[in-house]
Amino acid sequence: MRTNISTKLLPVLLMLVLVLSLAGCSGEGANTNTGTNSGANINTSSNETADNTEKITFKSGTYTGSADGKNGTVQVEVTFSEHKIESVKVIHFNETEGVSDASVVKIPEAIVANQSLNIDAISGATVTSDAILAAVSDCVTQAGADPLALNQEVMKKVSTEVEELTADVVVIGGGAAGMSASLRADELGLKTILLEKMTYIGGAISISGGNQVVGLSKLQQEAGVTDDSADSIVQDFQANGGNKNVTELLNLFAENVGQTTDWLNQYVGIQYDMAGGLHKLAEYSHNRELAYEAGGPGFAKQARQKVEESGVDLHLETRAEKLITDDKGAVTGVVAKDSTGKTYNITAKAVIMATGGYGNNKELLSADLKAALYYGPTSSTGDGIVMATAEGIDAGTRLMEYGKRYPNGVEVSEGIAKSTIVGNISAFKKSGILINTAGKRVVNEKSSNRSILEVELAQPEQMLYLLMDQATFDIFQPGVSEAGISQADIDSWLKNNGSIAPYFFHADTVEALAAAAGMDSAALQETVNRYNGFIKAGKDADFGRPAEYLTEQIGTGPYYLVEQKPRFATTMGGLVVNADFEVLNTSDQVISGLYAAGEVVGGVMGDDSPSGANNAWALTSGKLSAEEVVSKLK
Repeated sequence: MRTNISTKLLPVLLMLVLVLSLAGCSGEGANTNTGTNSGANINTSSNETADNTEKITFKSGTYTGSADGKNGTVQVEVTFSEHKIESVKVIHFNETEGVSDASVVKIPEAIVANQSLNIDAISGATVTSDAILAAVSDCVTQAGADPLALNQEVMKKVSTEVEELTADVVVIGGGAAGMSASLRADELGLKTILLEKMTYIGGAISISGGNQVVGLSKLQQEAGVTDDSADSIVQDFQANGGNKNVTELLNLFAENVGQTTDWLNQYVGIQYDMAGGLHKLAEYSHNRELAYEAGGPGFAKQARQKVEESGVDLHLETRAEKLITDDKGAVTGVVAKDSTGKTYNITAKAVIMATGGYGNNKELLSADLKAALYYGPTSSTGDGIVMATAEGIDAGTRLMEYGKRYPNGVEVSEGIAKSTIVGNISAFKKSGILINTAGKRVVNEKSSNRSILEVELAQPEQMLYLLMDQATFDIFQPGVSEAGISQADIDSWLKNNGSIAPYFFHADTVEALAAAAGMDSAALQETVNRYNGFIKAGKDADFGRPAEYLTEQIGTGPYYLVEQKPRFATTMGGLVVNADFEVLNTSDQVISGLYAAGEVVGGVMGDDSPSGANNAWALTSGKLSAEEVVSKLK
């Protein structure tokens, strides 16, 4: 892989940043594979602040401070001389690998270089960045100074440089589709440039639970399913998508997802959790979903390594701003700008749009999606749709009103969710049940996400609770940790005991739990007794929960209620493409030179998507789009 700055030193440099001082105001900064330019809109190479450090006096020495990050505590160590911050080290963190790496390196660098706490957060790792700044601020206080005195403005250098680049293909967006397209194009011999606006590649898949449809792959067969078919996949997806799916795209997906899975496993090196086996899901007539080893972050780590080893020319922190067209309307390249302000005019024979969804762009969302909690990446702002629908390009779109909503979100901040889905899967293997705010069980917990969501949305509060005894809660907690819900988070939420969101209630008895949650205690106790009766009978007479999930009664306390709210990350709508992944304009004519893959494409899922499907579609369409470009350029 070729990048603006070498990225092959990541493991060494991350170790250094945890062990060695980031001393000095100039010199070569640490390079990681989460950033190839000199900073994420922050100055790490020279001191251009309104320097007032001579007026600030610190108690010389080394201090430690901590603050809550996204996945737990972030701890720093800061060394001061009398008038200067000499070094900042992040000595402990548990943030998402790849996503937070840039903040761990660049925020400490920038603090030392600029002698300031007025440092911009790293895009995509805002919580980690803020935690580092808060922890350093605590150290400043310990050292006897006022953190506000270090809030002086940092002057940012803005480059006016313009560079001309050429490629066979430019891929815009480094998520699942973009990495798949870039790797396949490079494998097939195309000179490939990959643009990613964030400090890392990985996109939504890097923060996902890490499940993928693997239908018709060798792995599915090795796991014991040999009778799946493309027709079965199509039928299941149509049933789940309200029959709004674009048939030609769905057929392409069904016929090629198996080959793509085998390519990912054998060429890219993606490892699947074969020990955990295929998942049994209500949405599928055949078991066809596998998890990645180490989940979404594990997938992203291996894919990044493969990109690094490839010939792909990767530009991180580089935002595509507009498409270049010729006098006939064909797309001939892209204009991009990196975090220093440097402009790239890139001429290419083809452009593949792989910019992901638009869940983090309120202007593009329907009312239903605006009402759901968002848990996707901050980068999903619909850039590809905005660029492709601009005047002069005039790409068509479809199904923009739909998104993949799940019924199992907890509201960790206003409008923002984290997922409990993995914990729920564990809980339903024991005695976990779903109840409404009146304390009544309302659904078969092992029905499809779509079915549970419909019940949830029908409640006056559009919310359910997951009810668990202690034994079930004990296996629920490790599951939710995979989605970034730390033990510290849970402890804090339980301490609040439902006084603020997210609503986590607990009590020693069913009666006390009902009182804490404002439920009728008799109704809740009746729900528990009735469910336990189904366990004894071996049959759920109310909702038909499968017998293999009727194994344990709700036992002794303490008891827990965990809120369940609609959440979404993935959008179903997007650009109109044909079976060759060429983007069509509003008159259904091909826009020559412009292709699209992944979530930016609308239609394959219909109005909803089953579990593991979005990752599979992104990876499959990315690979196929690169192959189409190769065939067109022959």
